[in-house]
Amino acid sequence: MNDFAPDDPAFFLGDPHAAFRRLRREDPLPWYAGSGGAWCVLKHADVMAVSRDPQRFTSTRGVQLDQMADADRPQGIPASILEMDPPQHNQHRKLVIGAFTPRAAKLQETMVRQIARECLEAIEPESVHDLVEALAVPLPMYVIAEMLGVSRSDRPRFKRWSDALIAAGGGGRTPETDASVGEMLGYFAGVLAERRSAPKDDLVSRLAFAEIGGERLGDPDILMFCITLLAAGNETTRNLVSGGALLSMRNPDQRQRLLAEPRLLPNAIEEMLRWWTPVQSFTRTATRTTELRGQRIAEGDTLLMLYASANRDEEVWGDDADRFDVGRDHARVRHLAFGFGEHLCLGAPLARLEARVLFEELLARFPHFELAGEPELLHSRLIHGVERLPVRFRR
Repeated sequence: MNDFAPDDPAFFLGDPHAAFRRLRREDPLPWYAGSGGAWCVLKHADVMAVSRDPQRFTSTRGVQLDQMADADRPQGIPASILEMDPPQHNQHRKLVIGAFTPRAAKLQETMVRQIARECLEAIEPESVHDLVEALAVPLPMYVIAEMLGVSRSDRPRFKRWSDALIAAGGGGRTPETDASVGEMLGYFAGVLAERRSAPKDDLVSRLAFAEIGGERLGDPDILMFCITLLAAGNETTRNLVSGGALLSMRNPDQRQRLLAEPRLLPNAIEEMLRWWTPVQSFTRTATRTTELRGQRIAEGDTLLMLYASANRDEEVWGDDADRFDVGRDHARVRHLAFGFGEHLCLGAPLARLEARVLFEELLARFPHFELAGEPELLHSRLIHGVERLPVRFRR
């Protein structure tokens, strides 16, 4: 398997789907010896099976390759909600779920549309801009900042902090990323102290007074919650928007279909999620000796769920699984870009709303936007992202 290296960011910058296709056909649950070893879960049905069974496959021993287990975590550093199993996960999820339901997301539409329009109004027709910096970064960043109750003057730092989190998680941890995370923790500690004395209608205030089993959350747990919300609420939508825009430019027939049939846009967002899949993978750990797809999985073995592979599984999506098709039937089967089971992405309704609104406004204002240079992809094994996307915004 010389062409298969799921712990190497360079593998994802090439054509990982060539290796995924071959392995789904020849060896759909291969053992990969790198990074301590992991069973690579490539099929849609297998990713669902692992995701829905936390008793057999736990999140508490880390959700990324090389991540420290809960027992090895330095004192004072709590687990994030991503690293919890039921019932603890469900208890923490309930604290903020009300802000991320489809109904709650719909109530955010006016704010989302206003931000999208402000971003687009700053772009002169026929000018060239980096779509990532002009649109994909500010929209989700400003929305999650608004929900957390962060003042506008503080928001420019959010991108640097979020980038540091993703770089560290994607195998690029450095003293600089650690310093950025430390700066972010200090910032939210200050916001939390303010909310305890003067609560507002925001998520930090909700967490400041939240209780589980009659006990309030400790400051470290709340700070970890804020960091998780910032990264999750920012990165998925950022890369859905930039990846979706790139797909629409590389598939002009599909963009033309969207222009002719605007009602297809929500479905097109699902196809962007399936085809681009912003989060490449997460891991689980076997809690006991078990079996998956006829393979014996030993207690303590790591399983690497490769969502991008599952979202191109021919058994689910047919022989044209590699084709980007805005009319593909997404009511019949669910893609796994937002995960599955207990850990289904909390902010999925908000991400869908943000992407739909932005593409509505973008296609209305600049229906013929086009590439003005080569895109630069993110060097990461965790996030399928675009760092720079030069675009000419043509009317």
